[in-house]
Amino acid sequence: MNPAPAGFALPHFQRLSMLIAFLSDVHGNLPALEAALRDAGRRGANRVICAGDMTGYGPFPNDVCRFLAKRRIPAVIGNYDRKVLDAAERTGEFAAAMKSKKFKILRWTLDHVDKRSRQYLSGLPDRLDLRIPAGGCRFAVVHGSPLSPDDAVYPSITGRGLERKLSGPRPDVLVCGHTHIPFTKRLGGMLVVNCGSAGHPVDGDWRPSYALVRVEKGERPHASIVRFADEWERTVAALEETKLPGGLRKDFSEGNKRRFAE
Repeated sequence: MNPAPAGFALPHFQRLSMLIAFLSDVHGNLPALEAALRDAGRRGANRVICAGDMTGYGPFPNDVCRFLAKRRIPAVIGNYDRKVLDAAERTGEFAAAMKSKKFKILRWTLDHVDKRSRQYLSGLPDRLDLRIPAGGCRFAVVHGSPLSPDDAVYPSITGRGLERKLSGPRPDVLVCGHTHIPFTKRLGGMLVVNCGSAGHPVDGDWRPSYALVRVEKGERPHASIVRFADEWERTVAALEETKLPGGLRKDFSEGNKRRFAE
């Protein structure tokens, strides 16, 4: 289950033209993940890469981890994935610091991610640096930003703001997630791609999203956001069989995210 190390070039990338699907923030929504891969396959994607947050909120955290591991889909760790691992070691500390409903979600997720999946998550890097022979393109894949999985890149990001977030080798394409707000933007010659959420959209559109990036020899990389239909009824039905907060069912069906303020 070990991911490929940072700075690698996958054999599938030895092509002159590539269409790569980037997805993020699946959040335990296996039906949506399966639908995303089917949709990307129909559109001709050659490869899939995940920008983190496989766990949290949804009813299938363990299944999502095993799905990605079995298919050897390259991935980085998300902030919620890290929280799950940390909570396994310091459960009492998290219980004292979090609002009760937030902790209830974390506790349930922790209880439904087995040892094998925790090992998978713990082996994921914070960043993947990919070399794409087509066009000599360099990708950096992170969850939040190059600063940390908890940092965020929003559509309003400016060139100056982006420069402050960069660390490590400067990529041609920066891919991230975390905010659940999908967008593509070119700044200072760099293409910035936020995948949105492939499992838990929050912008009022119930359809999850992922990003497609096309790389061709002699051309600049081009990205587009794809909204796709998923079988959210399966996810909602599964949530009804759990002890997760009932409001999550409405969130997944409407494309919202409650803050569980108390």
